Amino acid sequence: MNVAGKHYRTIWLAEDGWAVEIIDQTRLPHEFSVVRLETLAETAHAIMDMLVRGAPLIGATAAYGMCLALREDAADSSLERAYRALMETRPTAVNLRWALDDVRTVVKQLPPERRAAAAYRRAAEISDDDVARCGAIGDHGVKLIDDVWRRREKKGRVNVLTHCNAGWLATVDWGTALAPIYKAHDSGIPVHVWVDETRPRNQGASLTAWELKQHGVAHTIIVDNAGGHLMQHGMVDLCITGTDRTTATGDVCNKIGTYLKALAAHDNGVAFYAAVPSPSIDWTLRDGVKDIPIEQRDAGEVTRITGRDDAGDIVAVSIAPAGSAAANYAFDVTPARLMTGLITERGVCKASELAELFPEKAKVTTKAQGHQER
Repeated sequence: MNVAGKHYRTIWLAEDGWAVEIIDQTRLPHEFSVVRLETLAETAHAIMDMLVRGAPLIGATAAYGMCLALREDAADSSLERAYRALMETRPTAVNLRWALDDVRTVVKQLPPERRAAAAYRRAAEISDDDVARCGAIGDHGVKLIDDVWRRREKKGRVNVLTHCNAGWLATVDWGTALAPIYKAHDSGIPVHVWVDETRPRNQGASLTAWELKQHGVAHTIIVDNAGGHLMQHGMVDLCITGTDRTTATGDVCNKIGTYLKALAAHDNGVAFYAAVPSPSIDWTLRDGVKDIPIEQRDAGEVTRITGRDDAGDIVAVSIAPAGSAAANYAFDVTPARLMTGLITERGVCKASELAELFPEKAKVTTKAQGHQER
């Protein structure tokens, strides 16, 4: 997508053909900085400390982390060590496990001298597939925005509320929740985005607003608790969020605060959608509230905040009394009953009908569950 008029992906190979380069999202929106990754440890740090974030991008980065590890040592022991190290970085996003399992399956059947090259090929395919998948989500989701505009006889603007960052910064390109918005904007539909600030890390205010501005999409940043008020007054036409893990039954795990937005939308008759690329679906789970592990991050993310001061310096300041305890649950789960629908690369469906779009996945899962029960 666009950065000052230049196209970027969020992850790519450096000119030397083996090192990996990423956009350091912890520096945005105040500074656009590219970071070079050369080792497994650097890749794990980039994921854990959220230089990269968003379920699809975490998966792609982990795949390249396996490449860097195998480039140094492709023995079985090193392969398993790299797999474990990367798996431990972020527990909630299922794309991480999916990408690591994929690369490990591809390379494990090869002799060590061929593993690194195979891993690089597969990581590139995972990245390209993500771009295509997100583009397809945009193609299906834009119809929802277009339907609102047509019902209004193409008058006024369509107001979409989103939470956290599920744009191109959360994927390799296009984004999930923002892909339909970009497609709508590019087709001439006057779309406007209400951007939740998304405490405590402010991914909405820092990242979503930044990339929407880069692309020229009209938007307004709001505090997290303003969404319900806007819905009560008819100022939100539909909500679209992303997902870090979605169960086979359509429960959606996303950034903390998504559940509260879904409750407000349900109470006010506002359509609520999640953009769900298939690698974010965990076909082994049926009850998201009980079974999805919820990451608890450092309390310092709640008690401190980073920004740019009047002198232009980026500083971190405390916003809570010294010694006060703080909890930092990073995600929550929105039950399928609160979802109007899910936008996937294969189309839009009711949350309860997700398996109908992916029968081959649902069939394998049902068979595996049957074996477990016996």
